[in-house]
Amino acid sequence: MRDIISIILPPPQLLPLLAKVKNAYLIWIGFYNILPKIHRYSLGQKIDTIFIETIEAISIATFLSREEKHPWIRLAIRKTDTLKILLMVLWETKSLDNKKYIVISEKIEEIGRMLGGWSGQLTKQNSPRK
Repeated sequence: MRDIISIILPPPQLLPLLAKVKNAYLIWIGFYNILPKIHRYSLGQKIDTIFIETIEAISIATFLSREEKHPWIRLAIRKTDTLKILLMVLWETKSLDNKKYIVISEKIEEIGRMLGGWSGQLTKQNSPRK
């Protein structure tokens, strides 16, 4: 059935940043499913929720006017920073091994850099010109 759908409908084109977040989330889901129970339903669930909120904030920002984007991008940056810390806690408690932590952390770092660049670009564009 999936093959039939892929023939009928081409995959939607996402902005590069949204594609990166989606790919990081897909990696996270694989890790989430094998987390120890002690963290899966607490910290793991919180990380999952923050990932989804980050995707939502970026999605919203993409459809807003230039002036309205900045608060949503700042929200996505805060969520990404929170993800970094919570993933570090999972790693430090040995609920996420080194290899998994490195893989997901590199993705989150790249997303953070892209968000920072977007935020800086908006700040520059929205500043009064002299």
